[in-house]
Amino acid sequence: MNIDEIKNLKSKRKITMLTAYDYSTASLVDKAGIDIILVGDSLANVVLGLESTTAVGMPEMLHHAKAVNRGVKNALLIGDMPYSSYQLNSSECVANAQRFIAEAGCQGVKLEWFDRCLQVTEQIIQAGIPVMGHIGLTPQTADKIGGFKCQGKDAETANRLINQAVGLEKIGCFAIVLECLPDKIAQLITKKIKIPTIGIGAGIHCDGQVLVINDMLGLFERYTPKFVKKYANLSPLILAAVENFKNEVIQEKFPAPEHSFAIKEEELKKIDGH
Repeated sequence: MNIDEIKNLKSKRKITMLTAYDYSTASLVDKAGIDIILVGDSLANVVLGLESTTAVGMPEMLHHAKAVNRGVKNALLIGDMPYSSYQLNSSECVANAQRFIAEAGCQGVKLEWFDRCLQVTEQIIQAGIPVMGHIGLTPQTADKIGGFKCQGKDAETANRLINQAVGLEKIGCFAIVLECLPDKIAQLITKKIKIPTIGIGAGIHCDGQVLVINDMLGLFERYTPKFVKKYANLSPLILAAVENFKNEVIQEKFPAPEHSFAIKEEELKKIDGH
């Protein structure tokens, strides 16, 4: 899957996108035929146990992106630019984006909307790096937009979001994530722009959908956003398996003979102290 193929899917079929943060998970997501794998800065919350996505930086993101890349054979791999890599010091945005490509093997990067988004995004695109935009609820700057809540619920903010999407398309973004928007606003944006929209909490009318894989597998128990559907609930299964292991070790049921290695009796007799 490449950038042009993703763009050409608009109006043909829905695009699928999931996050991944390690080799084993990425391999499974890729094998399932997911179109886009995002190494999301949600890594901060669901993998590293941090409170905010702003707490994760380039070292962590590149470390995990490299691991994910080793498991991907077909999907388009996108690296999520962490807050410090382009918002705190925008002069380093191009260099940081290039690291996702050169060091981690990503095919593009994703940026969340912020005050200087168009300028920074354009610099990265002009450097030859494909960019996926992200508007609506932007977790990196949630404190500036009223917190973690649906955006665009009044005409003024909805028009602002529409203009943001149009602006991102104009400067060359290949797709845009729409997070936590009313479904009708997401539909308007999807119809207005020629590049794909990927929804998360933005209704059925987007060109595609994305979820954090730990959420949709029931692996992250701290909170569950309204827009998440749990396609599996693995936490209790994992807990039960770990408890079963603990009990079998204590009760000397594990390891059983089939999990152990043997030595011939005649060889054992040759060993000192036997």
